[in-house]
Amino acid sequence: MGVVNITDDSFYDGGRYVEPERAIAHALELVEQGADIIDLGGESTRPGARSISEQEELAHVIPVLKGLVHRVSVPISVDTTKSRVAEITLDCGASIINDVSALRQDPAMASVVARFDAGVVLMHMQGSPQTMQQSPHYSNVVGEVVHFFDERLQVALRAGIARTNIVLDPGFGFGKLLSHNLDLLNGLSAFEALNRPVLVGLSRKAFIGKVVERPVEHREWGTAAAVALAVDRGAHIVRVHDVAMMIDVVKMAAALNPRWSSCEQEHDA
Repeated sequence: MGVVNITDDSFYDGGRYVEPERAIAHALELVEQGADIIDLGGESTRPGARSISEQEELAHVIPVLKGLVHRVSVPISVDTTKSRVAEITLDCGASIINDVSALRQDPAMASVVARFDAGVVLMHMQGSPQTMQQSPHYSNVVGEVVHFFDERLQVALRAGIARTNIVLDPGFGFGKLLSHNLDLLNGLSAFEALNRPVLVGLSRKAFIGKVVERPVEHREWGTAAAVALAVDRGAHIVRVHDVAMMIDVVKMAAALNPRWSSCEQEHDA
């Protein structure tokens, strides 16, 4: 999943792709590099990010979505917590809603996703982007996130969302300290019990910076290590800024993992 942030304050690429033409060109480049999904974000969810109106978010996303939808064959995801933004973007050709609130922020979101029979990413976050890094706490982060997903899956299913349309994201960096992120990465295989694909957003995150002691511009190698470990532990989708580089990382990690290599052998056969 290639990231295209159409914002002025995202933690890594904020301001680079605010102009629709630049965002479209970047998305096309990511697809050319091998992205299987493009994720458009019109509102920053970095720690401390300000909230924006649905009108402002739509103004960011819609021109880019309309410029891409007939030019790419890969699915387009929209990163939003607002049901009206989801409704309009799905109507314009998006096929996945990436909701960092896991359907909690907007009560109408679940029904919109169900009505369009869209894919949905349910992400775990303790708190909100404005407060999540102030004092995150867990007794057992892996167990608590698994329990959270079990509950959110039931909510989604009751709303009429097909189970096969649901992807789970443990929310690296969203209401988690360094130790929580490392525990989640190490225990990622625990999410297999939920029988849904797992998406991980590790790219250039602050916890990687703390480990490798690098600024965000120089965390690509730390990201590569985290992505390889995530694939080894069962991640199905990796959300990244550096698509070309991470494709090689994923291919190598998958080749050494029996669960993925056996799938490739069956496909080749």
